[in-house]
Amino acid sequence: MALRNHSSITEFVLTGLSDDPRIEALLFVLFLVIYLLTMMGNLTMLLVIRTDSHLHTPMYFFLSNLSFLDLCFSSVTVPKLLKDLLSEKKTISVEGCLTQVFFVFITAGTEAFLLSMMAYDRYAAICHPLLYGQLMSTQLCVKLILASWGLASLNSVVIVLLAVNLDFCEAQTIHHYTCELPSLFPLSCSDISINIDILICSILLHGLGTFLPVFFSYARIVSTILSISSTTGRSKAFSTCSSHLVAVILFFGSGLIRYLMPTSGSFLDLLSSLQYSAVTPMLNPLIYSLKNMEVKAAVKRTFGKYLQYFK
Repeated sequence: MALRNHSSITEFVLTGLSDDPRIEALLFVLFLVIYLLTMMGNLTMLLVIRTDSHLHTPMYFFLSNLSFLDLCFSSVTVPKLLKDLLSEKKTISVEGCLTQVFFVFITAGTEAFLLSMMAYDRYAAICHPLLYGQLMSTQLCVKLILASWGLASLNSVVIVLLAVNLDFCEAQTIHHYTCELPSLFPLSCSDISINIDILICSILLHGLGTFLPVFFSYARIVSTILSISSTTGRSKAFSTCSSHLVAVILFFGSGLIRYLMPTSGSFLDLLSSLQYSAVTPMLNPLIYSLKNMEVKAAVKRTFGKYLQYFK
């Protein structure tokens, strides 16, 4: 894929999170801890779900895919951020920047589809428990995962093509810690009005297309929970979907704020990006395990076996 008229600009300069070396040192430690916790938490979830037969259900199949996605999503931006926090000059090549844009969109896009599927899974489990096995068959779950990757890949290609055809002339400073299209567009000396319109339409279609199923699924779930006469039954039903609802709010809230609000290079831009690309992948394993007795029991069984093996 050839880059058109990019010869005058071969790399971009990232402003990062701070230009104070002492603050950068503290931020490096903070995000190193966040990244290590993200790796450890999500790898633990993958291991536990893979090895414990009690968790071989559609809900945990989707959850294992979410853990894998969070590993990928975090690895797209955080290692580069850590490197830049230790560097005097924070640069990224044009090709590297566009590659980062592509992988941010494919991982985030697939995660949006996955969260939508997980909401439908909870709807099927709570609203149609007797038909759950038929509604969420193994074949359907695999097809849904493959479809989510395919659609997110297609959307990512379209998004990257918007940036590939831009001309970057003089300005080369990205007021951010990573390459994101909202921060990249202002650097172009091309007419970007059509590109911005296409980006907004893509985000809205993708965002609404994945968020609306979540909304309608939870509307039916709440209606069903309220109709349960037993307080214990209502509490148990709500606990099975509350973790997912928290994950949805964190991911969609920060993502839509970042891509639908005007780019200003402000602290809010940085905070929203950090929220969905670094903090949420770290929190998801905690969100799905702290209130989940099945996961807690599976962790004890899994690591109990390993401890016995080494004794």
